[in-house]
Amino acid sequence: MLMRLNYLVALFTSFVIASLATTSSLAQNSAAEFHNILRENLALDEMDLAALQHGQTVVKLLPVDDKQAVAVAGVVELQVPAQVFLESFRENLATKSNPAILEIGRFSTEPTLADLKDLTFERRDIEDLKTCVVGSCQLKLSARMIERLQNEIHWDGPNYVAEATQLLKLMLLDYVRDYQARGEVALIEYSDKEKPVRLADDQGAQKGVSTYFNGRLTSSSNSTLTTIENAIVWSKIKFGLKPVIAINHITIDKSQSDNGPQILVTTKQIYANHYFTSSLASTAFVNVPGTNPASYLIYENRSRADALRGPFSGIKRGLVRDKALNGLTAILEHSKLSLSARALGQTGSTMPIERSRNWRRWRRAGILLIFLLFSVAAVAVLIALSSNYRWKSETT
Repeated sequence: MLMRLNYLVALFTSFVIASLATTSSLAQNSAAEFHNILRENLALDEMDLAALQHGQTVVKLLPVDDKQAVAVAGVVELQVPAQVFLESFRENLATKSNPAILEIGRFSTEPTLADLKDLTFERRDIEDLKTCVVGSCQLKLSARMIERLQNEIHWDGPNYVAEATQLLKLMLLDYVRDYQARGEVALIEYSDKEKPVRLADDQGAQKGVSTYFNGRLTSSSNSTLTTIENAIVWSKIKFGLKPVIAINHITIDKSQSDNGPQILVTTKQIYANHYFTSSLASTAFVNVPGTNPASYLIYENRSRADALRGPFSGIKRGLVRDKALNGLTAILEHSKLSLSARALGQTGSTMPIERSRNWRRWRRAGILLIFLLFSVAAVAVLIALSSNYRWKSETT
């Protein structure tokens, strides 16, 4: 499987990465150079590097300028071939393999309404749409979407639930088709709040500080990344009080060097109906040569959530950061065990006892990073945060 890291997703996280000094491939760097990269870009210190060398998982919060943003990174050493990671990710790209994933599906190369046949909308969300207007709506939608819902649905009629469900699906389908045709220029502008939020702007800011998007971890003078998978996946994820429907664009790139394949998975959230304004995640599988060659899985996620502003925002950010660190650690450890078991041909019934312990630890973390490695979202917020957000809404 490789547990989908997206469980209360803190659907979010990417990181502030300082400018990079070299352009050589990570796969061609020595262990010392690899450590320098981790120091400069993921803020790892000597204790972190020592822990990594002893097989421990290392996770870090990254600095952010935006109070609505959360940035987290993690590194773990793997004893498996790149192909094992790649096969696991591909098999679970749009599979309901976790209780937190309520529904999931993948859009066809030429999307049709049938791609959304298994998607359902919460009745309370449909009811909220009755009073939804531009600048004040309980669901994240564009101004055009909100206007269509008010103009085309017979809210006083007996079939408004079916009508609204059908129109929501049609609008999401049109949006995905437009995104496929025009790219990032077609990204939504959320108009649920008084101040609109352009997703393209949010994502642009995140890309500017991301290690992966700056090319540090995967660039090479003698190899280029080739896209081997390009998918748009929708998912409905358990999120405490309100499930989150998210649409994510996932790409898998691969390059080959003398030291083995390098794999880069990127996940861009192009829509979420609650809480999150944007999310960008990257996972790199890299080989580091040397006397003791090793492979590493490096995860980076940067997300923005409008629930992280307003009263008690400092307390909420602190809670999210703590849960993100604990949840990411448990998930990376669980993923390492899962991949190792897969490489050895083990089944779930023969997994080590520690895997079960890590799984329970992850469940207790309460943070829904459901697709850390093949993330269909990227960092969600914790249940406690959603409760605080609801309290704030009811008292304002």
